[in-house]
Amino acid sequence: MFVQSVAGRDDESLGPSGRREADSSAMEFLRIDSEDRELIEAARDVLRRNYDPVKHTVGAAVRSGSGRIYTGINIKACAYRPCAEPIALGAAFSNGEKQIVTIVAVGKEGQAYPILPPCGNCRQLLIDYAPGAMVILNGEQQAVVKTSARNLLPGAYTSDFEDA
Repeated sequence: MFVQSVAGRDDESLGPSGRREADSSAMEFLRIDSEDRELIEAARDVLRRNYDPVKHTVGAAVRSGSGRIYTGINIKACAYRPCAEPIALGAAFSNGEKQIVTIVAVGKEGQAYPILPPCGNCRQLLIDYAPGAMVILNGEQQAVVKTSARNLLPGAYTSDFEDA
């Protein structure tokens, strides 16, 4: 197993608000496997089939706890522009999935479909709905790696969703 760490600690404690706060100054990256490559290809495929330079520029795919893959594309509108990740998550949850194992997003640059990191809103969404999910992204020297969603948003606000 390949683990690349960024210096620091990775523990959780209760902050002044009584909510969990993470000290994520350490981040571990893992190598991707064949299932991850399949997920990347699913995200690329949904974008290839639906790409529109104005309306649909990002594709995402999630692998659920059941092993099924769900995809989504971003939607650009005048008032709100949902990213591809919440669309893919919504597809999984709409089909009864309870756990998200892995997620990836891709964009389009010329003929290539590079992996994109989640934006800040999507990072918070992952903390709320899939904090244990692995997120595929580009690491150092553009190596494709994965890390826990929790690692991507240090000091994240944590909701009470999981207590409901």
